[in-house]
Amino acid sequence: MASRQFATFEVAGQLFGVEVHTVQEVLSYNEYTPVPLAPPAVGGLFNLRGQVIAAVDLRVQLGMVRKALEGPVMNVILRGDGEPVSLVVDKIGEVVDLDDERFEPPPDTLSGPTRELVVGTFKLDGRLMLALDVTAAVDTTRATT
Repeated sequence: MASRQFATFEVAGQLFGVEVHTVQEVLSYNEYTPVPLAPPAVGGLFNLRGQVIAAVDLRVQLGMVRKALEGPVMNVILRGDGEPVSLVVDKIGEVVDLDDERFEPPPDTLSGPTRELVVGTFKLDGRLMLALDVTAAVDTTRATT
Protein backbone atom coordinates (compact mmCIF):
# COMPACT_ATOMS: atom_id res chain seq x y z
CA MET A 1 0.00 0.00 0.00
CA ALA A 2 1.48 3.33 -1.07
CA SER A 3 1.73 6.14 1.44
CA ARG A 4 2.97 9.72 1.57
CA GLN A 5 4.32 11.89 4.34
CA PHE A 6 2.73 15.27 5.01
CA ALA A 7 3.97 18.15 7.14
CA THR A 8 0.90 19.59 8.85
CA PHE A 9 0.06 23.06 10.13
CA GLU A 10 -2.96 25.14 11.08
CA VAL A 11 -4.44 28.36 9.77
CA ALA A 12 -7.53 29.76 11.52
CA GLY A 13 -8.12 26.42 13.25
CA GLN A 14 -8.15 24.43 10.00
CA LEU A 15 -5.59 21.65 9.48
CA PHE A 16 -3.56 21.77 6.27
CA GLY A 17 -0.71 19.67 4.94
CA VAL A 18 1.95 19.67 2.25
CA GLU A 19 4.03 16.72 1.14
CA VAL A 20 7.24 16.57 3.15
CA HIS A 21 9.46 16.48 0.06
CA THR A 22 8.29 20.06 -0.75
CA VAL A 23 9.42 21.39 2.65
CA GLN A 24 12.92 22.78 3.14
CA GLU A 25 12.45 23.61 6.83
CA VAL A 26 10.05 24.95 9.44
CA LEU A 27 10.99 27.86 11.66
CA SER A 28 9.82 30.76 13.75
CA TYR A 29 10.92 34.20 12.58
CA ASN A 30 10.16 37.72 13.76
CA GLU A 31 11.92 40.32 11.58
CA TYR A 32 10.21 40.96 8.26
CA THR A 33 10.98 43.73 5.79
CA PRO A 34 7.85 45.16 4.13
CA VAL A 35 7.74 45.12 0.33
CA PRO A 36 6.13 48.26 -1.12
CA LEU A 37 3.73 47.62 -4.01
CA ALA A 38 3.87 43.83 -3.47
CA PRO A 39 0.71 41.74 -3.85
CA PRO A 40 -1.41 41.68 -0.66
CA ALA A 41 -0.40 38.10 0.18
CA VAL A 42 3.29 39.00 0.46
CA GLY A 43 3.78 39.70 4.15
CA GLY A 44 7.40 40.71 3.74
CA LEU A 45 10.92 39.44 3.19
CA PHE A 46 13.40 37.97 5.63
CA ASN A 47 17.01 36.88 5.56
CA LEU A 48 17.61 33.19 6.18
CA ARG A 49 21.33 32.49 6.42
CA GLY A 50 22.10 34.94 3.61
CA GLN A 51 19.15 33.97 1.42
CA VAL A 52 16.25 36.39 0.99
CA ILE A 53 12.92 34.59 1.48
CA ALA A 54 9.49 35.97 0.59
CA ALA A 55 6.87 35.31 3.28
CA VAL A 56 3.46 34.53 1.76
CA ASP A 57 0.59 34.92 4.22
CA LEU A 58 -1.54 31.79 3.79
CA ARG A 59 -4.46 33.55 5.50
CA VAL A 60 -4.57 36.09 2.66
CA GLN A 61 -4.23 33.34 0.05
CA LEU A 62 -7.26 31.65 1.63
CA GLY A 63 -9.30 34.85 1.46
CA MET A 64 -8.98 35.76 5.15
CA VAL A 65 -7.76 38.91 6.87
CA ARG A 66 -4.00 39.27 7.23
CA LYS A 67 -2.49 38.52 10.61
CA ALA A 68 0.10 41.03 11.85
CA LEU A 69 3.66 39.78 11.46
CA GLU A 70 4.63 40.72 14.99
CA GLY A 71 6.64 38.62 17.38
CA PRO A 72 7.55 35.06 16.47
CA VAL A 73 5.66 33.95 13.37
CA MET A 74 5.61 30.34 12.15
CA ASN A 75 6.98 29.75 8.66
CA VAL A 76 6.96 26.66 6.46
CA ILE A 77 9.81 27.16 3.96
CA LEU A 78 8.89 25.42 0.72
CA ARG A 79 11.23 24.33 -2.03
CA GLY A 80 10.05 25.68 -5.34
CA ASP A 81 11.22 25.50 -8.92
CA GLY A 82 13.09 28.72 -8.25
CA GLU A 83 13.84 30.30 -4.90
CA PRO A 84 12.44 28.93 -1.63
CA VAL A 85 9.27 30.66 -0.42
CA SER A 86 7.78 30.76 3.07
CA LEU A 87 4.15 30.15 3.94
CA VAL A 88 3.18 32.08 7.07
CA VAL A 89 0.94 29.84 9.19
CA ASP A 90 -0.62 30.02 12.66
CA LYS A 91 0.68 26.80 14.17
CA ILE A 92 3.00 23.99 13.14
CA GLY A 93 1.72 20.44 13.45
CA GLU A 94 3.53 17.17 12.95
CA VAL A 95 4.65 14.92 10.12
CA VAL A 96 2.11 12.20 9.37
CA ASP A 97 2.23 9.11 7.14
CA LEU A 98 -0.98 8.80 5.14
CA ASP A 99 -2.08 5.93 2.91
CA ASP A 100 -3.01 6.95 -0.61
CA GLU A 101 -6.27 5.01 -0.32
CA ARG A 102 -7.42 7.49 2.35
CA PHE A 103 -7.08 10.40 -0.11
CA GLU A 104 -10.37 11.98 -1.17
CA PRO A 105 -11.16 14.83 -3.57
CA PRO A 106 -11.96 18.23 -2.05
CA PRO A 107 -15.48 18.30 -0.56
CA ASP A 108 -18.20 20.24 -2.37
CA THR A 109 -18.54 22.44 0.71
CA LEU A 110 -15.17 24.08 0.00
CA SER A 111 -15.53 27.25 -2.00
CA GLY A 112 -13.67 30.38 -3.02
CA PRO A 113 -9.90 30.67 -2.67
CA THR A 114 -9.67 27.64 -0.37
CA ARG A 115 -11.08 25.36 -3.08
CA GLU A 116 -8.49 26.68 -5.54
CA LEU A 117 -5.62 25.79 -3.19
CA VAL A 118 -6.74 22.35 -1.99
CA VAL A 119 -6.02 19.23 -4.06
CA GLY A 120 -7.73 16.79 -1.71
CA THR A 121 -8.38 15.70 1.85
CA PHE A 122 -7.39 13.03 4.33
CA LYS A 123 -9.52 12.06 7.33
CA LEU A 124 -7.37 11.95 10.44
CA ASP A 125 -8.40 11.14 14.00
CA GLY A 126 -11.45 13.37 14.31
CA ARG A 127 -10.08 16.00 11.90
CA LEU A 128 -9.97 16.67 8.21
CA MET A 129 -6.59 17.59 6.73
CA LEU A 130 -6.70 19.67 3.58
CA ALA A 131 -3.80 18.86 1.24
CA LEU A 132 -2.48 22.06 -0.34
CA ASP A 133 -1.34 22.60 -3.90
CA VAL A 134 2.07 24.12 -3.07
CA THR A 135 2.42 25.92 -6.40
CA ALA A 136 -0.99 27.59 -6.07
CA ALA A 137 -0.43 28.42 -2.37
CA VAL A 138 2.66 30.50 -3.11
CA ASP A 139 1.32 32.10 -6.31
CA THR A 140 0.74 35.69 -5.23
CA THR A 141 -0.36 36.76 -8.71
CA ARG A 142 -3.69 34.93 -8.52
CA ALA A 143 -6.70 36.97 -7.50
CA THR A 144 -8.22 36.18 -4.10
CA THR A 145 -11.90 36.95 -3.73
